[in-house]
Amino acid sequence: MDIPSTKPPRSPPKTGTTKQVGDAAEDEALRHLQKQGLRLLQRNYRSPGRGGGEIDLIMATPDGTTVFVEVRSRASSGHGGAAASVSFFKQRHIVFAARHYLSRLQRTPPCRFDVVLVEPAGVQWLKAAFDAS
Repeated sequence: MDIPSTKPPRSPPKTGTTKQVGDAAEDEALRHLQKQGLRLLQRNYRSPGRGGGEIDLIMATPDGTTVFVEVRSRASSGHGGAAASVSFFKQRHIVFAARHYLSRLQRTPPCRFDVVLVEPAGVQWLKAAFDAS
């Protein structure tokens, strides 16, 4: 019996708690971004207070750009898939948290907001998926 020499692409577990599925998707997204040369600065950053938000991954590009990454996972592409789940409301919470993160730095680096989609078809990286305005 021949055994394939390559492993199939990893995908988030189809079962488990929402947190387990989300953590697996974040792990997959992190691996993907690191393979593209980005460096992890912080994971699951939460801004304090009411109306705060969470940023799944904060990464740095080789040129020094800070990238705030929202990771979305869906078991199917129905209803627009993972990309459609990053609503305007969700974007505002991410921007709020990013502003809090940046306010703690001595110098504000160039930055952008990316979305990484983890779906059965694979991982898709949407650079500059939305902006802070």
